[in-house]
Amino acid sequence: MGTTKRSVDELLAEAREELDRLEPLDAAAAQVEGALLVDIRYAALRERDGTIPGALIVERNELEWRLDPQCDHRLPEATHHGLRVVVVCNEGYASSFAAVSLRRLGLERATDLIGGFQAWRAAGLPVR
Repeated sequence: MGTTKRSVDELLAEAREELDRLEPLDAAAAQVEGALLVDIRYAALRERDGTIPGALIVERNELEWRLDPQCDHRLPEATHHGLRVVVVCNEGYASSFAAVSLRRLGLERATDLIGGFQAWRAAGLPVR
């Protein structure tokens, strides 16, 4: 059984087919309605550009452990598989892969923010 070789762009397109991705204003509305915005950017980007008020900070390498409702290392907010999660990266690329990974854990409502944090800020939404 051989491995099919695909480019990262092909993998990204496949990942995004699984997601109902959100524009910044829709992500802000989802947050107000109880969705968890999860910022996976690394510390240097958060320090440089700021953060989204109310967003959980979970670096990418810990994401699955922190949001899996069945994991002993989960965050208190990771209460059930029906949780709506919007993953935020810097520009909306890594977040697509991360959201698909969360969906594979059973978080079927996980998605990501189109354009990432940069699009959020450009839309004039709150930044701390």
